[in-house]
Amino acid sequence: MNIAFIGGGNMATALIGGLLQEGAAPGDFTVIEVAPEARERLGREMGVRAVANPAEGVPGSQTVVLAVKPQQLREVATTLGPLLEEQLVISIAAGIRAADISRWLGGYPNLVRAMPNTPALIRKGITGLFALPGVTPEGRGSAERILGAAGDTVWLDNDAMMDAITAVSASGPAYVFYFIEALQQAAQELGFEPADARRLALATFRGAAELAATGTEEPAVLRARVTSKGGTTERALSTLEAGQVKRHIVGAVLAAAERARELGDEFGKG
Repeated sequence: MNIAFIGGGNMATALIGGLLQEGAAPGDFTVIEVAPEARERLGREMGVRAVANPAEGVPGSQTVVLAVKPQQLREVATTLGPLLEEQLVISIAAGIRAADISRWLGGYPNLVRAMPNTPALIRKGITGLFALPGVTPEGRGSAERILGAAGDTVWLDNDAMMDAITAVSASGPAYVFYFIEALQQAAQELGFEPADARRLALATFRGAAELAATGTEEPAVLRARVTSKGGTTERALSTLEAGQVKRHIVGAVLAAAERARELGDEFGKG
């Protein structure tokens, strides 16, 4: 394993950390990072080689992971293209389509686009993956192993579905945090101190999510089991239904997907 990361931010750190926990050696990684303080941190905390110039880390690598901000990717790709040989390139930059990245790299075919989410920082994420036709089965396997170090993975048949991944799972943690905020606020309004309100909200959400994840029953079935006729849960759910909360959540996710498509158009110009 010889992986060059372009960018040493949170997601790159999460992936490197996950791979180290799975048995990779610090010497397997080179991080190209322009910020001196970030290079010093990566070397000190993770023991990896961190350099400023792509020419010092990309040649000879087996995989190159593009972990820069979307606004920086075109410039980075233009610089990177001449340095590539046959490496697998994985982009985790949000919003930029594989065809546009390939074009900026000079028509490079060995490319996988990935869309992780922030729970990857604690190895509880899920990542959508899309491979260009030029990626071999071995390349797909390598991409899955690298992103799998941060959680689960799901392959997509076409790049357009990445907009849906962005709306559902990449933006999804924000929806969860929003609901936790509301539950915590309700607990405080019912008289709990902020610390206890936070504990109640987090433990309830964590436990319910784990219950749903470890079983085979649909969430609707689990919800029905908690809901006694004429009881407190039924009253609460009736209030949510009256406010069409489910419909608004679905509408919000669809709006996020539409915005992802717009951003893909904007970022891919040029």
